[in-house]
Amino acid sequence: MMNDLPFSLEGRKVWVAGHTGMVGAAIMGRLAAENCNILTVPHRDLDLRRQAEVESWMAAAKPDAIFLAAATVGGILANDTRPAEFIYDNLIIEANIIHAAWTNQVKKLLFLGSSCIYPRLAPQPMVEAALLGGPLEPTNQWYAMAKISGIKLCQAFRRQYGCDFISAQPTNLYGPHDTYDLQGSHVIPAMIMKVHAAKESSSESVEIWGTGKPKREFLYVDDLADALIFMMKNTSEESHINVGTGVDVTIAELAETIARVVGFEGRFDYNTDKPDGAPRKLLDVGLLEGLGWTAQTGLEEGLGKAYQWYLDNVAQGGKTA
Repeated sequence: MMNDLPFSLEGRKVWVAGHTGMVGAAIMGRLAAENCNILTVPHRDLDLRRQAEVESWMAAAKPDAIFLAAATVGGILANDTRPAEFIYDNLIIEANIIHAAWTNQVKKLLFLGSSCIYPRLAPQPMVEAALLGGPLEPTNQWYAMAKISGIKLCQAFRRQYGCDFISAQPTNLYGPHDTYDLQGSHVIPAMIMKVHAAKESSSESVEIWGTGKPKREFLYVDDLADALIFMMKNTSEESHINVGTGVDVTIAELAETIARVVGFEGRFDYNTDKPDGAPRKLLDVGLLEGLGWTAQTGLEEGLGKAYQWYLDNVAQGGKTA
């Protein structure tokens, strides 16, 4: 079932699983230039956690290629307080889709993981070979275990059945269609909400969880979508491939950048009673760069676009994400 490279998407039926999420929406936008037939199905018509439903839908739809971006996601608080959902939902979704992709002879599948798959204290920047080299970060180990299993599922189906199933491991993402919910958001949307609210109410300070010292790498979601289409067309590796910028900032530096973008002139108060998470998470992106792809959107530029989307769609009683 392995395909010759480059793998053309033109004229093919391409299923974006998870099309309403931030990553799925970005993939949909990027696929518009590929002259392919994009397949989507809403959750009300297909519960990806139900194997029989997935198998029936895929047998009828017959996709040629799949971007597996469907997942239950959230920040530290959501991961730490809903561990059963994070491991069960993600395990069952990926298992159902990957198995049905094999039984329906899908030509190519790209599975989306997360940089949290790497050990909490992995050498920085993290190379692909660091996987399973040490204990995971406890606050998101449930999600990480599910994503590691997805990588191994793809590798197993490659080895046993010759399926052209590959995996991408993006760093922390942000951009249009992000989730703006203080109880479930990742750091950038949560911080944008807090800083915007402080600006609107003329508050003097904003509370930030943790010390502000951990370092994180952030990738604008449209850059990720471009990388995924590049990988679908040009790679067929058993190893997962890191997708990021290769540059990180401290949480404090991120807060200051968001303050500039939003126009907030107050101070940040760091609540050191709250968890920091992993001390550093920077991906080594040498493998993908060697194949010919690099990120194009700088952090401040991307944050400006993300904030504008928030203003247009979420703030002031606009649409929800």
